[in-house]
Amino acid sequence: MSSDYASTSWFDRPMRWAQLTLAENDPAAGQYDVDFWLDYFKRAKCDAACLSAGGSVCYYPTKIPYHFMPPQMGSRDAFGELYEGCRKLGMVVIARTDPHAIHQDAYEAHPEWVMIGADGKPVKHWASPELWVTCALGPYNFEYMTEVTREIVTLYKVDGIFSNRWAGHGVCYCASCQKLFKEASGFDLPRTRDTQDPARKAYTFWHQERLFELWKVWDDVIRAINPEARYIANAGGGALSGLDMKRIGSMADTLFADRQARQGVNAAWVNGKNGKEYRATLGRKAIGGIFSMGVEEPYRWKDSVQNPAEIIQFVSDGVANGLRPWFTKFGGMIYDRRWLKPVEELYNKYANWEPYLRNEAPIARIAMVYSQQTAQFYGGEKAHQKVEDHTLGFYQALIEARIPFEMVHDRLMDEEHLAPYKMLILPNIAALSDQQCQQLRDFVRKGGSIVATYETSLYNETGERRDNFGLADLFGVNYKSGPVGPQQNSYLAIERDAVERRFHPLVAGLEEVGRIINGVNWITVESITPYTNPPLTLIPSYPDLPMEMVWVRVPQTDIPGVYARKFGEGRVVYFPWDVDRTFWEVLCMDHGQLLINSVNWATNEESPVTVEGPGILDVTLWLQKQSMTVHLVNLTNPMFMKGPVRELLEVGRQVVRVQIPQGRKVAAVKLLASGTQVPYGMQGNTVVVEVPTILVHEVVAVDFLP
Repeated sequence: MSSDYASTSWFDRPMRWAQLTLAENDPAAGQYDVDFWLDYFKRAKCDAACLSAGGSVCYYPTKIPYHFMPPQMGSRDAFGELYEGCRKLGMVVIARTDPHAIHQDAYEAHPEWVMIGADGKPVKHWASPELWVTCALGPYNFEYMTEVTREIVTLYKVDGIFSNRWAGHGVCYCASCQKLFKEASGFDLPRTRDTQDPARKAYTFWHQERLFELWKVWDDVIRAINPEARYIANAGGGALSGLDMKRIGSMADTLFADRQARQGVNAAWVNGKNGKEYRATLGRKAIGGIFSMGVEEPYRWKDSVQNPAEIIQFVSDGVANGLRPWFTKFGGMIYDRRWLKPVEELYNKYANWEPYLRNEAPIARIAMVYSQQTAQFYGGEKAHQKVEDHTLGFYQALIEARIPFEMVHDRLMDEEHLAPYKMLILPNIAALSDQQCQQLRDFVRKGGSIVATYETSLYNETGERRDNFGLADLFGVNYKSGPVGPQQNSYLAIERDAVERRFHPLVAGLEEVGRIINGVNWITVESITPYTNPPLTLIPSYPDLPMEMVWVRVPQTDIPGVYARKFGEGRVVYFPWDVDRTFWEVLCMDHGQLLINSVNWATNEESPVTVEGPGILDVTLWLQKQSMTVHLVNLTNPMFMKGPVRELLEVGRQVVRVQIPQGRKVAAVKLLASGTQVPYGMQGNTVVVEVPTILVHEVVAVDFLP
């Protein structure tokens, strides 16, 4: 069944992925057209594919009992047909499995495979009630799906197995989970969501260990048959991700961000954020960005499609941030063809750009820290509001300011990982260990700088409250009380230095404002050493109703709204309030200005790239072997904060200034989307080039002399 195919070191080869997830009835005669899909893969210049193989539904002739094959398949080998066709096109092929549900006959023969809810009852599938939800941590995955994996890799020389929904759906109370957890921790399975409950805390660690153990079991089976193949978990992400991204980064040779489209009020830059988060722990390893044609709202309209403009903008921002595009199509039948041409055109464009998309390293001097332990043990059920919203606010401010930046995982703040950066942003990174705090001190003492907000370092790595900030010496303040909030009708006064009669750079652009709105939540702190002439001071809340009572009771205080200081060779800015989270909620431009001023003051060096012109652009800067590229993704759109985009709207002239790395000389500058070589100027080691217009994604490519 398997074709001769050299798969050695394939991980970095694919640049344009295709996924076809078959429906159960697709193999029926006359249902879907295999030749159409293979022809589309060829026309779109796809160089890798992920194809449905087994698990909940099996698409090849299996010999494993209870591995459900659709009756419609008959004697066909639906997986094998696609596999052979893709191999003839020279494509990398990985097989998709989905182990999260079983059919009735399997449940009756093996009830121990099924998840048990907190009520002691086996769990029916929420969307397909004829199915049962499996236990991810017990014999079904560790034994049965291991045999399925072994069979697939034996019959077909696939390059890997990609598993969807393999990690479970909440706490399972089956006999296996109860026994294993008790033996590992001494606790009964938790019945509370309280992150500080000892059993819940132990379960958080045990659950991860069990899943990483399963990952290794499957990977070992695959490698024993095909040493160049791998198990590829559908896992990972940012602070709200369940599995430790540091460990994922060390285990995975390649990984794919399964954030298929915008939903709710996701901003237009959300796919770029996916790339930054994954790259923070995987480094230079190849990372794909999965995108769906479908509408990714809770109502699961899987057979419809988004507007082509939305797909194009979403994918463009991912590619600009280092993601290799991976389209996923659910079902072999096509009911809405609007997506086919735009994706084909995108993939052909990226094939032409490929030498400039094989990035060696991002070039950014600023990085934002994200913290899974803060989300898990401090945020808990409110992690999105207490943790992620701070990150989103700071992210939005950086996008508006067109500042290139990366993201750093809080468990990778050693000297090697922080070496590229001059400045770190800590958006309410509340839970930090003593060691992590020391890493940040060392970073600042050696000339790095930080900007931190709100409760950063007030808790240890498992969410236990400290008596004082772990970084009190850096901030220059001690914790006194709080937080308090929500604060109504409170303000911050813009202050001038009483001696020098100058405004601090932190309030640049706000000199004539007088006062700005305060944040929503506030921490009371006291300065360790005298702190005079703060740039912002608190105006406490006063009544907002009735209107006759809306007058300031305390017009002036000496309570600082920000602490800015030098520490060692670096600089530190600390906001004792939720400036970043409030910016995300309210989008007050004054808060955005404060955030960017703090970044600029703390960084205290020239940016490697600046872009001047109208609109909202996501700006990223990359180095390749013989070139460097500035990606300019046009996010200017009335649907910027709430998709889908209706149409792409062009922005006008941009002036790009980019610093050339030491020792490199410029051979030529071209605009990839425009397809033209353009004139440029040199100001010292800085290239200056004009970009006349941007529809969605322009790339300034600077070729170096050999």
